[in-house]
Amino acid sequence: MQNIRNIAIIAHVDHGKTTLVDKMLLAGNLFRDNQNTGELMLDNNDLERERGITILSKNVSINYNGYKINIIDTPGHSDFGGEVERVLNMADGCLLLVDAFEGPMPQTRFVLQKAIQMGLKPIVVINKVDKPNCRPDEVNEMVFDLMFNLNATEEQLDFPTIYGSAKQNWMSDDWKKPTDNIIPLLDAIIKYIPGPQVLEGTPQMLITSLDYSSYVGRIAIGRVHRGELREGMEIGLCKKDGSVVRQRIKELHTFEGMGRRKVESVKSGDICALVGIEGFEIGDTVTDPVNPEPLERIAIDEPTMSMVFTINDSPFFGKDGKFVTSRHIAERLERELDKNLALRVKKEPHEDVWTVFGRGVLHLSVLIETMRREGYELQVGQPQVIIKEIDGQKCEPVELMTVNVPEEYSSKIIDMVTRRRGELVSMTTQNDRLQMEFHIPSRGIIGLRTNVLTASAGEAIMSHQFLEYQPWKGEIERRTNGSLIAMESGTAYAYAIDKLQDRGRFFIFPQEEVYAGQVVGENAKDNDIVVNVTKSKKLTNMRASGADDKARIIPPVVFSLEEALEYIKADEYVEVTPNHMRMRKIILDELERIGVVAHGVGHRLTLGIVARVVGVDELDGVGVARATDSNMLGLLRVELGAVRDNDPCVHAKSDTGLPGGSLKIVKLYAQDHLAI
Repeated sequence: MQNIRNIAIIAHVDHGKTTLVDKMLLAGNLFRDNQNTGELMLDNNDLERERGITILSKNVSINYNGYKINIIDTPGHSDFGGEVERVLNMADGCLLLVDAFEGPMPQTRFVLQKAIQMGLKPIVVINKVDKPNCRPDEVNEMVFDLMFNLNATEEQLDFPTIYGSAKQNWMSDDWKKPTDNIIPLLDAIIKYIPGPQVLEGTPQMLITSLDYSSYVGRIAIGRVHRGELREGMEIGLCKKDGSVVRQRIKELHTFEGMGRRKVESVKSGDICALVGIEGFEIGDTVTDPVNPEPLERIAIDEPTMSMVFTINDSPFFGKDGKFVTSRHIAERLERELDKNLALRVKKEPHEDVWTVFGRGVLHLSVLIETMRREGYELQVGQPQVIIKEIDGQKCEPVELMTVNVPEEYSSKIIDMVTRRRGELVSMTTQNDRLQMEFHIPSRGIIGLRTNVLTASAGEAIMSHQFLEYQPWKGEIERRTNGSLIAMESGTAYAYAIDKLQDRGRFFIFPQEEVYAGQVVGENAKDNDIVVNVTKSKKLTNMRASGADDKARIIPPVVFSLEEALEYIKADEYVEVTPNHMRMRKIILDELERIGVVAHGVGHRLTLGIVARVVGVDELDGVGVARATDSNMLGLLRVELGAVRDNDPCVHAKSDTGLPGGSLKIVKLYAQDHLAI
């Protein structure tokens, strides 16, 4: 029997998990001496590399001194907590990585809590001890306090601590005595992490992860709980609804290095991949077909945020993407549900609309970004938190948020968070920086990161994690500025943007194609205004084109996907295509948006809300609106009883020579309700 150790590496985001796995793979002599391996070998998709975060958990193994060590690299971000929860089922112990300067952070708490609940034995690794002003001993005490607060057992509290720097490739029992390799860590894993329990009997395996190969289809991954699995063996698949489906294992693979090796049998305690099983879901149990005994399914925390997904129906529909129809999007969301456990999708009664539930803005934005890169076109609405009714009381999700900032910015940050119904619960000083902890509604976090970074000149380190549902905290003021909306479709010109710059800031570059109803900037005031960015300078032979002042354009604001999702209002969408990302109003037509429809007699109308109705008179059975603007008296014909006093009214001018520039309007829309 081969000696096996199954370990998961858990930590806060950016504390060095994937870098440590790299060094462990190198220590396992998996590569030739002259082989160029690069860095962060396991972050193998583009999105992970660009963002510098792990999104999907990975399985690798190394051989050391006759022991096979199965290593599971996990995401550090709580938005991908679903990944962490399911893969911890495969481990017998965990390496808890903590930054020697930052100490335990919100996500450290989150992942450690999961590991302790599952009864895993931890080894604490204090990483980055090469940093200036680090405090390894103090951080070690903080980890102990955290474990104690999380109700760890006596055995778990008696954890060994290893110090070192994954980047510089050394680990040691004493941080003041650096070594030149990570062997002390591998020795600690073999010494302190218990080997898997070998259980005899009928086979049992919980499917905790899946892989996909275009050659063999879906592959089930999990740890053999009991008995032995063999190639060609008949098994029973215990489903969610309690049914048992008979299947046959075509091939068995175990993890070896960064790849997989085909084997004939796998015994209890090892992690393996099954080829040839169909129709399985994560959480199903592979068991004996005659005497099926399902294992307990994986419990996953519920989503806290939702977003509307819909097809792209903008004027630029189908220009970029390969997959644009509702069928394409529905199939892609179904496929995502297979492996993304923390995701929920609900089909709305309205055609082509889905509500997608997830853990946070990042969790959902990674899905959108992945779809975009695959060639999908779609539109997404404003993120909404999920409200629950608990004991007859309206409750909302509240998060524990940590902000680490230089002292001089602390008052700004506290003011900003308290305006969003946040409560300061603790504050500690670390040299010249302050570490503040807040309890804040999830609603308040939407759009907060950008503001915090701006207020702290980019110095703030902010992270958050779901805490619990608490009673509704009241209204939160979101973005107060209105939008600048494109009046008509066409090419945006520098000349037009230059003349409009005093209106607010723009999000588009000159020569960019825009369409009517697209949000092209932010108004300096709180109302939405429609601007014509497609107006070009008219040149004649009387004037040289370069005689006037050149246009001086302030560089536009460029949003990332998360920033755009956090920025939009309830009546706006983010349009996402493989090459572009635009913000737009849900209702593109301006007249439809403000509720104005004028029925003229074929004249071109200029419409604008310019006055308020002070009364409606009856004249020959037709209603005539009296307005505060004396020029409008008797000019607006309305349906009797349709308009109330104090309604905003529409002034219509026509380019015919009617007396007073008036035009008979059969109906009138008020801004707040249909009055025509």
